[in-house]
Amino acid sequence: MSNDWLTPSHLIMLGLLLSFAIAHSGLAALRPWAETKIGPRPYRILFALVSLPLAVILIIYFFNHRYDGLQLWQLQGVPIVKPIVWILSAISFIFLYPSTFNLLEIAAIQKPQVHLYETGIIRITRHPQMVGQVIWCIAHTLWLGTSFTLVTSFGLILHHLFGVWHGDRRLQQRFGESFEKLKFRTSVIPFVAIIQGRQTLQLQEFLRWAYVGVAVFIFLLWQAHPLLIRATGSVDW
Repeated sequence: MSNDWLTPSHLIMLGLLLSFAIAHSGLAALRPWAETKIGPRPYRILFALVSLPLAVILIIYFFNHRYDGLQLWQLQGVPIVKPIVWILSAISFIFLYPSTFNLLEIAAIQKPQVHLYETGIIRITRHPQMVGQVIWCIAHTLWLGTSFTLVTSFGLILHHLFGVWHGDRRLQQRFGESFEKLKFRTSVIPFVAIIQGRQTLQLQEFLRWAYVGVAVFIFLLWQAHPLLIRATGSVDW
């Protein structure tokens, strides 16, 4: 088979993902030291000023090159596939919820802090952002079916799997025995701790305004998705 399908965009995307991973995880690792030097709020602002532009670049580049490379499969004409992709995408954002719970801290309006959660979706998985990213990658790879999307998904999943180890390590260093107890009562793989009887699911904990916000965001994203694609397409990357 010819390697003509291996366009430069594949390697560029891997490079962008690696740059984002180094910046994001590197700054997270430096947080305890950086907060003693410049304070929690300036650190949060610095983190955002580095991470957000890199994330925007990744999103734009992905949209503009999503059909690059080899077409591995084509399922967009199958009626059942589109609703499956949208349902999986919606579920992925529900798992990506933690950033919605402390918006004032995220924006550095309140003092940013590190929290140990054991409620809501944390009962399902200790690393909901990783699970959400994996679900998002499955949905979009299924829909697009290109080698570029597969490479992108592979890089994103690798980064988030590293984040599982890195995040647990940082929480262990900060909280010690308290985190060990939480680690025992939760699981990385969804529902494992519940199935094993180490955790119980409390559905009432999902009755929070944050989840309403997630639902509204999903609806708005669904409405704005065509506009977003057109907007990114106007950027010549």
